[in-house]
Amino acid sequence: MSESKDFLRVKVEEDLKAGKYTKIITRFPPEPNGFPHIGHAKSIYINFGIARDYQGHCNLRMDDTNPTTEDMRYVEALKDAVTWLGFEWNESVRFASDYFPKIYEYAVALVKMGKAYVDSLNEEEIREYRGTITQPGRRSKYAQRSVEENLELLERMKNGEFKDGEHVLRARIDMSAANMKMRDPLLYRIRHAHHFRTGDEWCIYPMYDFAHCLSDYIEGITHSICTLEFENNRDIYDWVLDALELTPPRPYQYEFARLGMNYTVMSKRKLLELVDGKYVNGWDDPRLPTIAGYKRRGYTPEAILNFCEQIGIAKANSMVDVAQLEFCIRDDLNKKVPRVMCVVDPLEVTIENYEGEEEIEASYYPHDVPKEGSRKLPFSNTIYIERDDFMETPPEGYYRLTPNQSVRLKGAYILTCKEVIKDENGVIKQIKAVYHPDSRSGNDTSGIKVKSAIHWVSAKHAKQVELRLYERLYKVDMPESLEDLNPDSLHVIKNAFIEPAVIEQKPDVRFQFERQGYFYADPIDYTDAKPVFNKIVGLKDSWNKKVEKKEPAEKPTQTKKVVVEGEVAPMSESELKLYDRYINELNLNSEISNILARDAKLSSFYEESLNILNSPVSLANIVANEVARELKQNEVIKFTPTQIAGLVKMIDEETISSKIAKQVFEQMVQNGENPEDIVQSKGLVQISDPNVIEPLIDEVIAKNQDNIAKYKAGNKNLFGFFVGAVLKATAGKANPKIVNQLVEQKLSS
Repeated sequence: MSESKDFLRVKVEEDLKAGKYTKIITRFPPEPNGFPHIGHAKSIYINFGIARDYQGHCNLRMDDTNPTTEDMRYVEALKDAVTWLGFEWNESVRFASDYFPKIYEYAVALVKMGKAYVDSLNEEEIREYRGTITQPGRRSKYAQRSVEENLELLERMKNGEFKDGEHVLRARIDMSAANMKMRDPLLYRIRHAHHFRTGDEWCIYPMYDFAHCLSDYIEGITHSICTLEFENNRDIYDWVLDALELTPPRPYQYEFARLGMNYTVMSKRKLLELVDGKYVNGWDDPRLPTIAGYKRRGYTPEAILNFCEQIGIAKANSMVDVAQLEFCIRDDLNKKVPRVMCVVDPLEVTIENYEGEEEIEASYYPHDVPKEGSRKLPFSNTIYIERDDFMETPPEGYYRLTPNQSVRLKGAYILTCKEVIKDENGVIKQIKAVYHPDSRSGNDTSGIKVKSAIHWVSAKHAKQVELRLYERLYKVDMPESLEDLNPDSLHVIKNAFIEPAVIEQKPDVRFQFERQGYFYADPIDYTDAKPVFNKIVGLKDSWNKKVEKKEPAEKPTQTKKVVVEGEVAPMSESELKLYDRYINELNLNSEISNILARDAKLSSFYEESLNILNSPVSLANIVANEVARELKQNEVIKFTPTQIAGLVKMIDEETISSKIAKQVFEQMVQNGENPEDIVQSKGLVQISDPNVIEPLIDEVIAKNQDNIAKYKAGNKNLFGFFVGAVLKATAGKANPKIVNQLVEQKLSS
């Protein structure tokens, strides 16, 4: 058994090996009283993931036992969340209300067995009679009622003859139990409320502890996986099933630590308060931690699932830094989204010596040479640049455009300022400049040296767009009330300008706006007349810099400043040289260059690995992310630059996949073993031969004809299911690119 398996999977494997169950069946049982949030994503990942990994299935069941708070729109939101995350539930959506008649039969059975009774104490008396942690409780005098009297009262409760709270049905267990939940817990309560599915058919509704375990049993659930707050409820879960002497096999409950995340609230009550109080714009507001909010903001399912995988499954509660989720989306998008130019705070520049127009062929992936894809970038004599990319009296170390300093227009020409035009208030409103015709990127013979390149758009061709920039909804890491809300959580910029290729693409494509961050066309408010883009995440975590209190530090004898992603930050002379080299010679992006240049340990590690393997971009990505994380957590690391170079070499040569590389890296972290030895000993060499992969695809398709029919009927989300099944069949060793190509061919044939 692999030590890397979480405790839930260990238990599942033990039960299968012991023959306790022949098939693993899990369930995701949310209450439809609000939109699902990131905590539900973790539960979805666990329940559906375990069922998938052990060839079982997972039921989606709505715990609709409280008619006063539930609604069908919440059901649809829950269904959408599961589907969007790439999972499929078994058969149709189930509801606890489907089992109300059967659950009532079980209640009658307990009464007949003398194990339940109708109590007529009011709510306050029940609380008083329960006792305390140090004092046992007292059983109600109404527990002395005969079986016949209890059955009659229960029937009349069901028929609606009593008011809310007039009677309850309780289990007869132990009023002195150490676990206070076992002190004759409530099984049924009277609720004269309209149910969104059953209407007015029922006047009594089962309590969660009674309905949940019985719904699990009825559905044949094997492993009922809950969060830790239900740990004490497990005794009731077991008591109900045992007391009814139900035929095995029966389910058992297991608990894991729920997701807690700083700067975030997960309470449905608090989320509802935000929505109903208009503090946010609905359940899908991109500032909320709801799945609908993340989806609208532009997060990807892959990033959220990767986040769930990274935080793992634990038995003890802990707090996760929201920056880890932001890292996951940034890491996912950095690998695959096109890079374009958008000017957020436009300053007009007139190029006096340029006539006509031209189109510049510009790559969507300038720092990822193997990736193909480009667009036509219009160039004319009037352009917009960022206002902070020009300074009339710049500080030392400012490398952008000034009256005395030329700059390169990214992908185009070198520009020199000739005149600054201001309005009556002294605000710069226009720059007059000249360009150098022989300085075009890729064919520069001008001999002019510049120290930076700035982004721009042609004023004539650019499209005006609205940008919505999101900060964290709360200003404190452990929010408790509405007073902790961040008043600056949303900034709307209405006069940004973007290159036309972005508008010409499908609106659901994500982009990296150079130096600004990652953006996504708002799926609701975006129109051709008014394009609206949501900021998904910045190019780096700027929040901590805003809130942390920095200790005074000695200033170096010589410092300069460099503008990095729109911020002016101190950088020493040696760091500047590294930064410039990484940007201009090695073609690293500004985020990675900034991380490496500012950290002496990281840059030294990177330079040493670069001396061994000439793969600057791939090495930089792993050093600035994985290696940086380990150096931050541990003063001493067990792996070397030589080993990292060996790992990257295997990725570049497609000996192993990026996913397998993560597994190999984790083992390197633990024992310092050479990556080549790990790959060899564990047989992790990537399979790229189509002749080996095709039969596996055929086998997966043959076993999943139902899903084939659903796919061909339009459920394209199942494409990921087939790819995942093939990768699983090879323990992740198949080349994902080849698998994707072959699966697409097979499914379209």
